[in-house]
Amino acid sequence: MALQKGLSIGELAKRTGLAVSAIRFYEEKGLVAPIRNAGGQRQFERSDIRKLSFVMISQQLGFSLAEIAALLAGLPQGRPPTKTDWAKISKAFRADIDARIDGLVQLRDRLDGCIGCGCLSLSQCKLYNPADRAHRSGPGPRYLMGDMPEIGG
Repeated sequence: MALQKGLSIGELAKRTGLAVSAIRFYEEKGLVAPIRNAGGQRQFERSDIRKLSFVMISQQLGFSLAEIAALLAGLPQGRPPTKTDWAKISKAFRADIDARIDGLVQLRDRLDGCIGCGCLSLSQCKLYNPADRAHRSGPGPRYLMGDMPEIGG
């Protein structure tokens, strides 16, 4: 299937809200792969609008470019991705997003109380983490990392 009139980098920038330099950066990272026309100008597929939008949203959610590139590598080469192709990406991405949501909910709900970090600076921590028992499980905010507070002694 021949590429319909592709989008110039300027058109792609207008459609995505990205700077041209950002699109070039994403191209260098292999997240989009334009073809060159006879004059050497980049020509992007319309589906690159969605790819770059996915990159932007994923980065806002805290995913690294390497993680995003690994997901996008699952899309077909040489043709625009179909709804089924995107559904496969979504399924792979969903577990990571759900884990991040769970972590954010725990952070929101526990941040004003004891998080098992060992600071012992809050009087409430003496109730939830007496004598810094959480440190036995390792460093860091143990309760936010999924450890459960010990009940009793």
